[in-house]
Amino acid sequence: MKELFDEISTAAMDWLSVHGLKIALILIGVIALKYIAQKVIRSIVHGSIKSSYLATDLDAEIKREDTLVGVLSGVTEVLLWATAVIMIIAEFGIEVGPVLAAAGIAGVALGFGSQYLIKDVIAGFFIIIENQFSVGDVVRMDSTSGLVEEITLRKTTLRDMDGIVHNIPNGTPAVISNLTKDLSRVNLDISIGYDAELEKVIAVIDKVGADLAEDEEWREDILKAPHFLRVNDFADSAIVVKIVGDTRPARQWAVSGELRKRLKLAFDKNGIEIPFPQRVMHVPAEKKPTKKS
Repeated sequence: MKELFDEISTAAMDWLSVHGLKIALILIGVIALKYIAQKVIRSIVHGSIKSSYLATDLDAEIKREDTLVGVLSGVTEVLLWATAVIMIIAEFGIEVGPVLAAAGIAGVALGFGSQYLIKDVIAGFFIIIENQFSVGDVVRMDSTSGLVEEITLRKTTLRDMDGIVHNIPNGTPAVISNLTKDLSRVNLDISIGYDAELEKVIAVIDKVGADLAEDEEWREDILKAPHFLRVNDFADSAIVVKIVGDTRPARQWAVSGELRKRLKLAFDKNGIEIPFPQRVMHVPAEKKPTKKS
């Protein structure tokens, strides 16, 4: 009995001295590579991710970096541990060929079943790393518009003006339009009467825009004062002029509303008419009855 125990102990020590040492080195290597990979991934992501030149708050950018680093580190860790498990199995004398074949078949089946999920994740990855839009932006995804409340690799959450929340998979929209990227723009078409003096109208518009841009309440929201751009159209009942100006992201609607109010007051003060559609109807005169002789 003692001889059997000694033989088993000797065999175990021999196995541990060779294979056990290799397994220990594999585990240490995985831990070391995982640490190095996290550092490299964070450095690459930090250098690759795009930021807004108007950004004053780094929280959004840090959140995007952390999201990408977490995902890439997770994928790298899974690959490292999967490789380590295969190497450890080989140290126990088990054939890894059938294991790899089974894993390949399972991977193909999983790939077919999750192709839409993979598409969403890849799209989400590029949305984040390219900074196509961020939390707080107003975007239009195909026909759905709203404020971005959350971005993950799989989906984007929008809340529209009615308060409805839309969860949109990142791989679904064919066109994504960011309405508040870096800056926003006031873009108004105002109708004036044909009898108005155009030069006077231009002077009033430019003065109202300049006064608004210098107002303490609005100056931080306005990057370029609203101003007359061109005569945009000769409509049936009015001349249409275009007014443009640049604002901070998502502030164009508030600035446009204030600008409309001030323009109405200024037009009233200067006798500039904002006409309403008019239609002239010609009524044929009634025929007078002829006298009978």
